[in-house]
Amino acid sequence: MAGRLEDKVAIVTGAGSIGPGWGNGKATAVLFAREGAKVVAVDRDPSAAEETRAVIAGEGGECLAHTADVAVAGEVAAMVAAAMAAYGRIDVLHNNVGIASGLAGPVATEEDDWDRVFAVNVKSMFLTAKHCLPIMERQGAGSIINISSIGAIRYIGIPYVSYASSKAAILQFTQTVALEYAAKGIRCNAILPGLMNTPMVHASLMDHYGDADQLLAERDAASPTGKMGDAWDIAYAALYLASDESKYVNAAQLVVDGGLSAKIG
Repeated sequence: MAGRLEDKVAIVTGAGSIGPGWGNGKATAVLFAREGAKVVAVDRDPSAAEETRAVIAGEGGECLAHTADVAVAGEVAAMVAAAMAAYGRIDVLHNNVGIASGLAGPVATEEDDWDRVFAVNVKSMFLTAKHCLPIMERQGAGSIINISSIGAIRYIGIPYVSYASSKAAILQFTQTVALEYAAKGIRCNAILPGLMNTPMVHASLMDHYGDADQLLAERDAASPTGKMGDAWDIAYAALYLASDESKYVNAAQLVVDGGLSAKIG
């Protein structure tokens, strides 16, 4: 089934990795390229975007590394302009940028943390969609994939009220875009990761668990499979939603969590 994204151009935001290993965005960008897409790898950290580009180029793929803060309108406009200048179209928008800031409930959460989480996690997707949708509409086709979380639909035992609320907002944003643009050949779907073993998880949750061994042990034990998922589980879900195989899948919430959200207690 190689070549599932042949002749497609894909923007992947958050395409770098915050630390060693494979983050969701990095794995998705590389997998899209392996399946034939020309990839625009976007990250706020230029070295992270370049690292992803180098991996893709080393495998014979085509990738443009672009630096942008996707919570800033002007930088999003420049990102889309760069993609169009390089490749002339945008078939896939993969919104992977997200942060978890301010590990706290509603009383202890600082207002600045709340605003920052919503700006990065929700506003960024609004801005990228705002600039990509007119292009996709002219093309008569496009796929937008938004990364949410099972934290949008379940309390997962960590008081990340800003994070969970922002991820829930992404679900309604996804449905609104999906239904407004369905007749125009554009699909919009969300992926809801569960407990994943990625560099971002280690960077943002170490204080909650105490150390890496405890983090791995508790999160593996919480999964029905006995082990957390990884970035490639998300990447393959995104590949399906980006490809024409999912041409009748729209406004969907694709849960990738090993069954965790189906558990009671």
